[in-house]
Amino acid sequence: MSDTMRVPFVDKVVVNIGVGEAGDRLNKAQKVLTMLTQQEPLVTTAKITNRDLGVRNGMPIGCKVTLRGEVAENFLRKALSIRENRVAEYSFDPEGNLSFGISDYTDFEGMKYDPEIGIFGMDINVVIRRPGYRVSNRRIMPRKVPQQHRMTREEAMAFVRERFNVEVVE
Repeated sequence: MSDTMRVPFVDKVVVNIGVGEAGDRLNKAQKVLTMLTQQEPLVTTAKITNRDLGVRNGMPIGCKVTLRGEVAENFLRKALSIRENRVAEYSFDPEGNLSFGISDYTDFEGMKYDPEIGIFGMDINVVIRRPGYRVSNRRIMPRKVPQQHRMTREEAMAFVRERFNVEVVE
């Protein structure tokens, strides 16, 4: 039997739609996220000013929803089925997180194209962790997570293959 503190799990799934501007398109993107996740999206703001793109610091440019627990796993299963249960190897970072995109929200089951909303793609980021990461985030006596307890890229790939029946493509 394996050590229960070494068993990985999906910590959270963040669904992000970057619009690049405030206003009507941002409201439509929020509507899409609410329809997909049944949660209220959080508006994300620009961290820097970029004159070429017409973006100022603090300007609303996108929205995101963070899913945790069973809801996160169910959403991830739906999102991976859209990608035909195939994820590229470069989608995993060295810390064992997974990121991929979906080009159209209507690919999700039960979603129909609405001409009022238009087409929105989204980025999906998955954080895979082991139990015990609270040590680094707690308020009293926070500590670093030891190197041997952190997720590696290979372990995350193996976890996603096993748990979600996903083919990792080179």
